[in-house]
Amino acid sequence: MSESRSFKPARRAALAALVAVGLQLALPARVRAQDAAAAPPAPVEWNSLKPEEQKALGKYGDSWNTLSPERQQRLLRGTRRWLAMTPEQRAHAQERYKRWQELSPEQREMARQRWHQYREMTPEQQARVREGFHGFKNLTPEQRQKMRERWQNATPEQRQKWREKHRERMQRRQQQGQQQGQQP
Repeated sequence: MSESRSFKPARRAALAALVAVGLQLALPARVRAQDAAAAPPAPVEWNSLKPEEQKALGKYGDSWNTLSPERQQRLLRGTRRWLAMTPEQRAHAQERYKRWQELSPEQREMARQRWHQYREMTPEQQARVREGFHGFKNLTPEQRQKMRERWQNATPEQRQKWREKHRERMQRRQQQGQQQGQQP
């Protein structure tokens, strides 16, 4: 019995040593990963860009080296995304950009705020918003206009009731979906 008691402390000591070694190996890697994430972006040399990237970023060619590394990285990411798009995707992006340019500064700020609110939602909430958007988008222009007018002319109390009804409908749909998923 005394052997088993002396074995346990030895086993604990070995386990503690293994944990300590594991931590010694793991922590520096984690610190390096955090440092890399926290490190400021490195500048990008104009000459290191591919010819098609230089062509797309042509208007920045003369001032590229004076741009902040953050701005260079942002522009480069956008350019690479653009170059990877199909012609249809590019046309759609140009159309969205044109609509953005036509917005007033107040409308742009509201759009930014809504985007930040959306990004802070849970994936389930984001899915519900997308569902609602696609439902709205599938309406005819006349139906959408009528819905907008009803909303704009509604009192705050009416709007709140509509929101509550919508939440209840969404919860019922979600429950029905969960029940269907549980059925064999």
